[in-house]
Amino acid sequence: MSQGAGGGRILVVGDVMTDIIVKPEGPLVRGSDRRASIRSRPGGSGANQAVWLGAMGTRVSFVARVGAADKPHLEAYFKGFCVDPVLVADALLPSGMLVTIVDPDGERSFLTDRGANLALSPSDMPVWLLDDTSMVLVSGYSYFADGPRRAVHCLTEEARRRGIPLAVDAASAGFLAEVGAADFLAWTGGVDLLLCNGEEAAALSGTGELDAQMRLLGQHFPRVVVKRGALGAALGGRAGVAIDLPAPAVEVVDTTGAGDAFAAAFLSAELAGRPPEACLAAGIAAGSAAVGTLGGQPGQGLIRRAGTAPAARTAPTRS
Repeated sequence: MSQGAGGGRILVVGDVMTDIIVKPEGPLVRGSDRRASIRSRPGGSGANQAVWLGAMGTRVSFVARVGAADKPHLEAYFKGFCVDPVLVADALLPSGMLVTIVDPDGERSFLTDRGANLALSPSDMPVWLLDDTSMVLVSGYSYFADGPRRAVHCLTEEARRRGIPLAVDAASAGFLAEVGAADFLAWTGGVDLLLCNGEEAAALSGTGELDAQMRLLGQHFPRVVVKRGALGAALGGRAGVAIDLPAPAVEVVDTTGAGDAFAAAFLSAELAGRPPEACLAAGIAAGSAAVGTLGGQPGQGLIRRAGTAPAARTAPTRS
């Protein structure tokens, strides 16, 4: 991916959420009680990606809309992770909230109230930041509602005009099914890199077979990365799978934010000029480290643990 005129900054656009993480001790009992561990953590796909990028030492600015009462402490929080926050205060809507129910195997289900994120508008977009930006990363959640979608179109069209590469993380298989694959693919036309997990790849391509996913999605995006959880990750495009890497066996505490950690590490490595195999390996290492802790953002020691990556496995040449 070629860089634009900027000096290594990634501009992230996405949601700010407060994650309420619930780990029941067993199956929910309809109409009665179940003991559970309940914790509150900062979250949101775009926020997670920005914090991971900042913690990894990558210059990053983050654009989002939040409840007015939350803006001061959120700005301080992001600055603590070396993120330049470009937060717009909403006087009417509260900041978004997400309830995450974590199964014993670490898989998650979500209840989402996007709050002020839904009011993101074209006037909120810091087009001036593109003067010093080498890549724009947009969370797919920004495409699932009319207002945010218009806002990101405003920014991405200007970025494309300036030759700045664009990356999109598909974000949610559930919302992709709701809006429809065809519309999402049309909205993201011109994007250079698609990041998605296996379920999102299946929702967008209509198939569960990895190589077929790559070939079909490669008709819309020059490059596609499929995050495959415990199976690792793959990079490819119109010609199919180009690189397929395994993931290490790790204890899973919570998979929240693992894909965001992957995206941050992959793009950080790419911005540093590392080869594709190394970028994919860095993403897998970060995602594998992230599942070992509760919540979607890095804790103490997590960046260090994300430094070991598996060896690359290059797919055979296909005719």
